[in-house]
Amino acid sequence: MGIQVLLIEDDETIAEPLTEGLGHFGLTVDHVTTGAEGLRSPYGDVVLLDLGLPDMDGIDVCRGIRQVSDVPVIILSARGEEADRVLGLELGADDYLAKPFSVRELVARVRAVTRRTQRTEAVADPVVTAPPPAYEEAAPQPSYGPGPLVVDRRTRQVWVGEAPLTLTPKEFELLALLTEDPGAVYSRQQILDRVWDPHYEGPTKTLDVHVASLRRKLGDPAWIQTLRGVGFRLAVQTEPGGQRVSSP
Repeated sequence: MGIQVLLIEDDETIAEPLTEGLGHFGLTVDHVTTGAEGLRSPYGDVVLLDLGLPDMDGIDVCRGIRQVSDVPVIILSARGEEADRVLGLELGADDYLAKPFSVRELVARVRAVTRRTQRTEAVADPVVTAPPPAYEEAAPQPSYGPGPLVVDRRTRQVWVGEAPLTLTPKEFELLALLTEDPGAVYSRQQILDRVWDPHYEGPTKTLDVHVASLRRKLGDPAWIQTLRGVGFRLAVQTEPGGQRVSSP
């Protein structure tokens, strides 16, 4: 079955050729012109979202979509400033393409985000790790007390102890990658390749934004450790004998 696209774009001079161009690549496009219509419409497999809509800011539309769905969102906008890109990505957008752009590049990005979604929906056993070791710097302690970190790829749910966490799609994919091999160091490029795209050319600061957000939601920055000049790793607790404390 082909990819179903919801295009939220008010400029007909952009929407009409874009709809036709995507159709030539086998994508089916449902086009709406306002944010309100977009929030009411079926999202399909991916949402292409313009930020400059007549009734509401596209950032608010992105936020509204994320409250109810993990559908991939690609922002299309003439706003090329880094602050706008980072804000959109932090709110849960999966990619950002500044206008003008080629239909071929957009199709490549659509296919990339839908492939990543399909990969993360593959059935996998939950990963359980022990609480992290003490953090060197002062950090707020979680109100629910220490507990194991559980990441369930099948249901896309995460818990710390008994507390469920609400993560954006990118935050979940980043955390799921780190839990594939707790303690192993993933370079910044490895993370961008796996969680974003091998051809990702957006701001690299977005990775730091997502790591900071994850640390905040996990309740203790010690969960994700930074190795300066190298990358990031998920902390693991060790017993006196040096064995990793974790469950399958």
